[in-house]
Amino acid sequence: MRIIAGSKRGKKLFALEGEQVRPTTNMVKEALFNILQFGLEGRRFLDLFAGSGQIGLEALSRGAREAVFVDSSRDSVRVVQKNLEAAGFQDRGKVVSADFAGYLMREQGQFDIVFIDPPYHAGLIEKALELAVGKMSPGGVLVCEHGSKEELTETVGRFSRHKVYRYGRTALTVYRPADLPVEYI
Repeated sequence: MRIIAGSKRGKKLFALEGEQVRPTTNMVKEALFNILQFGLEGRRFLDLFAGSGQIGLEALSRGAREAVFVDSSRDSVRVVQKNLEAAGFQDRGKVVSADFAGYLMREQGQFDIVFIDPPYHAGLIEKALELAVGKMSPGGVLVCEHGSKEELTETVGRFSRHKVYRYGRTALTVYRPADLPVEYI
């Protein structure tokens, strides 16, 4: 697993092992950042259910101002911290060991981009979406990674489903503010 573009392109990352781990494939990661490509520079990014932190690290490499990594697994938190230090991003990254719901209910700040990637078919994505919309900046973007056969809600708060991208067994669903003019989408 590596950072695929930006200032730390090619940087090898540490990964978790085992059946509980499902890292985002390079194809899906590349597609995600093609979707976000011009909206990363200087933005605050939330990597929810961070795992190894590869998505937030990719965002930092591509110019995000800050990334917050949230995971309830102590092993994941240790790996994210190790990857942040190895990439030299510890000054722009914050690692939080917490349940996603508890973190989102306590967090006072706003995010420009939120990436939600819970374990597939665990029933967590809808709750995470509901809580995350309250932490979004006015022009923010929510992206969910999920199983391609799973259909996510059309609207959540002031956000509506903009587009669904499917890649084999994986899908990315993008939500944007419903009141955002078309030229900004």
